[in-house]
Amino acid sequence: MDRHALTLFELNSLVSNVIDTAFDHAFWVEAELSEAREVRGHCYMELIQKDIFSATPVAKASAKCWKTTWARLRPKFERATGQGLHAGMKVMLRVTANFHEAYGFAWIVQDIDPTYTLGDMARKRLDIIRQLKEEGVFDLQKELTIPMFAQRVAVISSESAAGYGDFCHQLLDNDHGFAFSVRLFPAIMQGEQVEATVINALNDIYNYVDDFDVVVIIRGGGATADMSGFDTLALAENVANFPLPIITGIGHDRDESVLDMVSNTRVKTPTAAAAFLVDNLAGLWSHIDAMRERVATTVRRRMETERQRLGRISGRVPLLFSLVKERQQAKLTRLMTDISGTIRERLQRAMHEIDVIDNNIAPLVERKLTLEGNRVDRLALRAEALDPQLLLKRGYSITLFNGKAVHDPATLKEGDVIETRVEKGSIVSTIHLDKQKP
Repeated sequence: MDRHALTLFELNSLVSNVIDTAFDHAFWVEAELSEAREVRGHCYMELIQKDIFSATPVAKASAKCWKTTWARLRPKFERATGQGLHAGMKVMLRVTANFHEAYGFAWIVQDIDPTYTLGDMARKRLDIIRQLKEEGVFDLQKELTIPMFAQRVAVISSESAAGYGDFCHQLLDNDHGFAFSVRLFPAIMQGEQVEATVINALNDIYNYVDDFDVVVIIRGGGATADMSGFDTLALAENVANFPLPIITGIGHDRDESVLDMVSNTRVKTPTAAAAFLVDNLAGLWSHIDAMRERVATTVRRRMETERQRLGRISGRVPLLFSLVKERQQAKLTRLMTDISGTIRERLQRAMHEIDVIDNNIAPLVERKLTLEGNRVDRLALRAEALDPQLLLKRGYSITLFNGKAVHDPATLKEGDVIETRVEKGSIVSTIHLDKQKP
C-alpha cells in the first residue's frame, strides 16, 4: 500500500483552510468564563459550558481578544456592567473561528454583549436576594440602630487604598472637633478574594465586638470594575447576621450591590461614610444643645412663675398671721381656763382628803403612843432586873480582863492583870500559876 504522509504543518494548513471555508462568518455564542486574563494588552479567555443539572462541563474552548479590539470592548463592557471579566461570569461573545498552524484552534472575539451579562448578573442577584429573604435575614441589619455616640469604628478596607486615607482624614479632622477611634481590619476589595477576605475581617471584628459601635466597609477608590465580590450569598449572610450596624461605602454609582442591600446604611463613597458618622454625632450634639436650651428656658419660666406666686403669698402673710394669732390666742385662753378649773378641782379633792386624814390620825397616834408607852415600861422593868449592880449587891462579883468579863479561866496566862468588881469597889490581881502542881 503506497502511503503519502503529510507534515504536521501541511495537515494544520488543510484544517485551517477547511475552517476558513466552512466558518466564513461570525457567530454569537453563550458561555461561562472559567478563566480570563490580560497579557500585554490582549485578553485570553477559557470558555466552558456546564450541564444544567450536574454542573459537569460538557464543552470547553479557548477564546482570544486581540489588543486593538480589547481596548475598545473593555471600557464599554465595564461601564455597562460595573465590573470586569472574571471567572464564573456568563458572557455572550461574537466570535470567528481561527486555526493557526503553530498555536492550534481558538475563537477570536470580535464583540461582547454586556446586556446578556447584566441579565445573568441580575438573575443571580435576584436568586441571592430571594434566598436571603427565605432565610429571614435580609432585613436584620435594618433592625439595628446606629448608636447615638457612634465613635468607635471598625473599618474593613484595603490598607493602602486612597479611599481609606480619605475616610480617616474626613473623620478625624472634622470641623466639630469630635473624637473618633478607628481600627482597620484589612481586606482585598477587588477581584475574586473580596468575599473570603471581608468575611475573615468580620470574624476578626466579632472577636472584639464590644470594643466597637459600628462597622464601615469601604472600597478604596479606583475603577468601578470587579464589583462581583460584593454580590455573593456568603458575604451577604455574614453581613446580615452581624450584631453591629454595618455602613457600606464601596464607591460605585450603579445599582446597589447585594452587600449594600443587606447593610444597615449605604452611602456612595468612603468620604460619605465618614461624613455620615460625623453628621450622626453632630445631630446628637445639636439635639443635646437644643435640650439644654429647652431645660434652661423651662427653668427660667418656672422660676418666674414661682417668684410671682411667692410674691402673692408674701402679700397674704400678714393677714394670715393675724388670723392664726387670734385663733392661737383664743385656743390658749381656753386651755388656761380648762387648766385653772382642773387645778382648783384637784386642790379641793386633795384638801378634803387631808382633812379626812387629819381627823383620823389623832386617835390612831394616841392609841399608838399608849401601846408603845406600856411596852417601854415593861422593857424598863426587865432592864432593872438585869442590872449587874443588883447582882453585886446580892454578894456576887464580876472578873474583867481588858474590860471584858472572864468566862473561862483557861483564857488567862501568867502575868495577866485582872479586875474583880464587888458591891463596894474593885480588886486588881495578877495571875501567878503554881508550876509545881500537876
